[in-house]
Amino acid sequence: MKQSHIRNFAIIAHIDHGKSTLADQIMALTQTVSAREQHAQLLDNMTVEQAHGVTVKARTVRNYYQADDGQEYEYNLIDTPGHVDFNYEVAKSLAATEGAILLVDATQGVQAQTIANYRIAKQRQLTLIPVLNKVDLPSADIDAVLAQLRDLDSAFTPEQVLQISAKTGQGVPAVLEAIKQRLPAPQGDLHQPLKALVFDSLYDPYQGVIAYVRLIDGQLKSQQSLRLMQGQQDFNGKAIGVFAPQMHPQESLSAGDVGYVVAGIKDPRKVRVGDTLTSVATPTQWPLAGYQPAKSMVFAGLYPKNNDYPALKEAVQKLNLNDPSFTYVEERSEALGVDFRCGFLGTFHLQIIRERLHDEYGVDVLTTAPNVTYHVTLTNGQQMIVNNPVQFPAFSLIKEVTEPFMKAEITMPADNLNAVLKLAEQHKGTLIDLANSGDLIVASLKIPLSEIAYHFFSELKSVSHGFASLSTAFMANEVSDLVKVEVDINYAPVDALTFIVHREDAPNMTQQLVANLKTTVPRQLYPTPVQARVEGKVIARVDVPPLRKNAAVNGEQHSTSKKAALLRRQSANKRRASKNTIKLPQSVFNAILSL
Repeated sequence: MKQSHIRNFAIIAHIDHGKSTLADQIMALTQTVSAREQHAQLLDNMTVEQAHGVTVKARTVRNYYQADDGQEYEYNLIDTPGHVDFNYEVAKSLAATEGAILLVDATQGVQAQTIANYRIAKQRQLTLIPVLNKVDLPSADIDAVLAQLRDLDSAFTPEQVLQISAKTGQGVPAVLEAIKQRLPAPQGDLHQPLKALVFDSLYDPYQGVIAYVRLIDGQLKSQQSLRLMQGQQDFNGKAIGVFAPQMHPQESLSAGDVGYVVAGIKDPRKVRVGDTLTSVATPTQWPLAGYQPAKSMVFAGLYPKNNDYPALKEAVQKLNLNDPSFTYVEERSEALGVDFRCGFLGTFHLQIIRERLHDEYGVDVLTTAPNVTYHVTLTNGQQMIVNNPVQFPAFSLIKEVTEPFMKAEITMPADNLNAVLKLAEQHKGTLIDLANSGDLIVASLKIPLSEIAYHFFSELKSVSHGFASLSTAFMANEVSDLVKVEVDINYAPVDALTFIVHREDAPNMTQQLVANLKTTVPRQLYPTPVQARVEGKVIARVDVPPLRKNAAVNGEQHSTSKKAALLRRQSANKRRASKNTIKLPQSVFNAILSL
C-alpha cells in the first residue's frame, strides 16, 4: 500500500460517548468483519469490558476503505479507553497516529475527559476531526454542544463538525470520507534503516511477548534480527502481521504501517512500551523519544479468600504480564498470612483487576483499604517512601510527612457549582480557578489524592445529578498532618486493617469504624473487644457481642464470685487460643472503605 493511501488514527472521547459503537460501525462499513462475526463492542473482548460497557485495553485493527475517488485506503484504527484511570492508554495510542476523531455525545456535551484527551492530542500536534454522536436522540441538544466545541477550539466550526448516530449508522460514511480528506498520511522514508515505535505489548504463554509496533521508517520482515534500543535487547522476530481485528501474519510491513511482532521473549519486563525497534544489521542512528511509563497512584493489599496462595500468585503474575501498569510486591500479614501489595492507576483500575482475577483465573480476593504514596522525613534526616500503612514509622521518629496533591478539573453546569464546591471543601479541596466553557463552568481545585481515591467520583456524580465530570493530574507533594490508625481485634493487632488519615479526621473516623466493625467482625463465644489506636492511645473501642450465652451460666444457684472467676478464666483461655486464628470476611475491610 502506498504511504499516501495510509491513515493512522484513534478515537478519543469521554466515557460512554459511543467510541466502541463507532469503531464497530467503521469495521462493518469497511467489511473488516463479516455480518456473522459482527457484535456490539467487538474490540472490547475482555469480560469486564463487556460487563461495564467501557474500554480498558487499547486495541488496533486494520480496515480497507473504498473511497469516493475509486481508490482503496488503509485505515489503521486504534481504539482507546475513556475512563480517567486509563489516560496512559490514550497517550500510548496517540503516539502511533497522525490524527484522531474527537467524539462528543450530543446529549452530554463536552465533558472532562473530552477536554483531557483533546489536550493530549494537541500536545502531540495531531489533526482532529470533531464528531457529534447520538444526534438522533430526542434529548440531544445539538446547538448547545456545537457552541461548546467552538469554545474548546475555534477551528471546530459547525461546518467542520460531523453529526452522526453511531448506533444506527447515520452519517458514519461521511466520517470515513473525512478521515481520507482531513487526516495526513504518514511521512516515513522506506529507504532509511528500520525505526519503529513499540506502543503496546501483549503476553502470550506460548509465543512470549507480542509487541504492537508503528513503523516510522524502513521495512520490517519476518524472521529478521531485531534490537530494542533502550532495553539493549536483541531477538529474532518469529512472526509479524496486522490486526484485522484478529492476528493476520504478513511477510513484511513498511513505513507508516501498524502491526505486531512476535518477539518470543519470555520476560515481559525486557520489552518496554515506548522503546524503539530497529534492525541489528543496519540500526537507525537515533531512537524515538518514547514516553514515561504509567505510575501507580493507589495501593491496596490483595489476600486469597480461601488461603489459596499459589493460585493467587499465579494469577497476579499472569495479569501483570498483560497489564504492566498493574504492579505487585509479595508481603506477609501477621493476621491474614501472605498477601500481595499491589499498585493501581486508580480505584476503577483496582475494581477491574479484582473482577479479572475472578472472571479469568477463578480467584476471589480480600481487598484492603486503598492508600496513596507518602514521603516521610525522619528526625535523623532519613527519607522514606511509604506505600503500605504498616510501614508508616512510629510518631516519635517522624519529622514531617508529605502526600500527593492533585489538580482536579471539574466541568459542570452552573446550577451545580455550590454543591460541588461544598463537596470539594469536605474533601479538603482548595479552589484555584473558575472558568467558563460555553454554558459549563470549569472549576480547578487542589485536593489530596487520598481524598479522591475512593468515593469522591461517585459522590460528585450524586451531587451534580450525573452532569459533572472529573479530570485529574498530579501537582506536587505537600506537607500534611497525618497519623496511622491501628486496629486491634481481641487485643491482637490486625495489620491489614491499618490505615492513614489526617489527624483532624481520626476521632470521627475511628468511632464510625468500631461501630461498623461491631456488626461485621465474626462473633465468638465471648465478647470480642475491637480497638482503634492512634500514636499509642486507644481513641475508640467497642465489644462485639458474644455468639450465645456462656455455657458456665446454666441458671442454677451458684456463688457469684466463683461464677465470675470461672468466666474470666474461660474468656482469657479462649482469647489466648484465638489470637492467631482471626478470619476476617471482606465486609470487615469494606467497613474501612465505607468511611
